[in-house]
Amino acid sequence: MSTRIVVVGGGTAGARLAQRLPVTLLGEEPHAPYNRVLLADVLAGRYAPEVIALPGTREPVRLGVRAVRIDRAARTVECADGSLVGYDRLVLATGSNPVLPPLRGLRGRGGAELPEGVHAFRTLDDCLALRDRVRPGTRAVVIGGGLLGVSAARALAALGAEVMLTQQGERLMERQLDASASDLLREHVESLGVEVHTECRVSGLRQRDGEVTAVELADGFVLDAQVVVLACGVRPRVALAREAGLAVATGIVVDDALRTSDPYIHAIGDCAEHGGRVYGLAGPALEQADALTEVLLSETSTTPCGQSSLRAGRMPTTGVDAAPAEHTATTGVGTAPAEHAPTTGYTGTRALTRLTLGGATPLDLAAFGETTARPGDDVVQLTDATRRAYRKVVVRGDRLVGGVLLGDLAAVGTLARAWEGDEALPDEAPLLHLLTHDGGSS
Repeated sequence: MSTRIVVVGGGTAGARLAQRLPVTLLGEEPHAPYNRVLLADVLAGRYAPEVIALPGTREPVRLGVRAVRIDRAARTVECADGSLVGYDRLVLATGSNPVLPPLRGLRGRGGAELPEGVHAFRTLDDCLALRDRVRPGTRAVVIGGGLLGVSAARALAALGAEVMLTQQGERLMERQLDASASDLLREHVESLGVEVHTECRVSGLRQRDGEVTAVELADGFVLDAQVVVLACGVRPRVALAREAGLAVATGIVVDDALRTSDPYIHAIGDCAEHGGRVYGLAGPALEQADALTEVLLSETSTTPCGQSSLRAGRMPTTGVDAAPAEHTATTGVGTAPAEHAPTTGYTGTRALTRLTLGGATPLDLAAFGETTARPGDDVVQLTDATRRAYRKVVVRGDRLVGGVLLGDLAAVGTLARAWEGDEALPDEAPLLHLLTHDGGSS
């Protein structure tokens, strides 16, 4: 018997799973799945929207379909158009929503969520709307100095906008970078023509006729603005799961099989919380999708010849008004699927952050693990002010626990492998060799 797998969400995680298995993929956006990491390059005009499309899926994606309710007893997903999609296994890859800060004046005319000129920076439609609005000389304020805010500010500057970047914290990208690296990043961002304000809390927006005109700061200062970009972080999209009665903390809680509190429902990507952690990055989303592929193949290998119908590539019958699979149920959600140990489970990801900022002299940066040392840690640091290059690693005992590199990433591959492997560093290699281009291999 074929297993009907339905995936809700056409982002990085959902699309990856659909590339490997024959599934029914419900994508809320009208666009084919795309690489969200490259949105800043689309905004800057470096790439056309079609260039960032992800590889094709094994079955066509149902675009513009929003899932609104899960019936766990019937094992169906109800969509906004009233259609029902039946499933044997459901995968939630609903991603995350942009965080909207509690600012005065954030509501638009007539109760609209955002005033004219105020944009989140999360989807391709957000990106295209910004491109349509920004012209050379447009005064733009970016609220949020993390990875997303820095990327948005760089892209707007490339369009010729007059950009002001506001960050409530002490430094840019404070979650990933130490103080020295952040200072170098700030110098580079300012060299692009971006005006940077740190330790700066935004308190409200000013509007005229429903259109944003300025950003008010807590100290009373006012920044004139024709465009405001909200880059204040993201929050897992868990409403669908919570309303279905699934266990939710910050994200949808999953185990090593990426299974939720309902044995027939899994979650991956930005919406999933594994081991108490929500990653919100592309790398972990891809790893989770790959791990779930193996889990599902293992659990559905039940054909008489021992070959999974999924491996054979046969597409189960799915679609509008599909009847739910028969199941025995005493609790309304069915009995648990048979336990088949997957060839690999998901035990977590050691995620590395990489970013390239354009300009006359582009700046590459990479950060991983703990970039701020604890008492007793060994720190090795190299700075080349002339080349604006900075390299630093943190060693705890005999383990590499973190590092940050700006300007020169030649050693990043070797460093990342040593960190990801969590293996003892060789005694005979001086710590300084960690920062050489060959990682101490010569």
